[in-house]
Amino acid sequence: MYYVNREQIELRLEAVPDIAAALRRISGAWNGDLLQGLVQERCLHLAIETVTDVGSYIIDGFIMRDASSYEDIIGIIHEEGVLDDDVSRSLLELVSLRKPLVQEYFHWDRTSLHPLTLKLPELLEHFVSSVHDYLNKELGPQPEGV
Repeated sequence: MYYVNREQIELRLEAVPDIAAALRRISGAWNGDLLQGLVQERCLHLAIETVTDVGSYIIDGFIMRDASSYEDIIGIIHEEGVLDDDVSRSLLELVSLRKPLVQEYFHWDRTSLHPLTLKLPELLEHFVSSVHDYLNKELGPQPEGV
């Protein structure tokens, strides 16, 4: 029997609408000022952490092979059928930004709109849907109020 911490997965997935809304707002009114650059940077970082946290909970809960990197988290949940090819490719591109955003932030270009900012809201929404579909298929629907 698997113990999948759906509560923690849902807690993280509930952040997606705010991240997606902020990305849409920033990309729709981009002027390259510092505040917008910092908002974009933080949204990209939150998206990475959300996706990899959820992926880690799925990997742990379903006792999948151990991940050796952030990219591996995406690869494993793709191999296990949580993500389709297109979403997986785009999320690999997203998680590859973690090192530049977290460790090399002093080199990050805050004046340019990153190409992922435009497509990430829809991608994150698709990710949420894919995770819910997978959990419901494997575990059944989550009871109301849980």
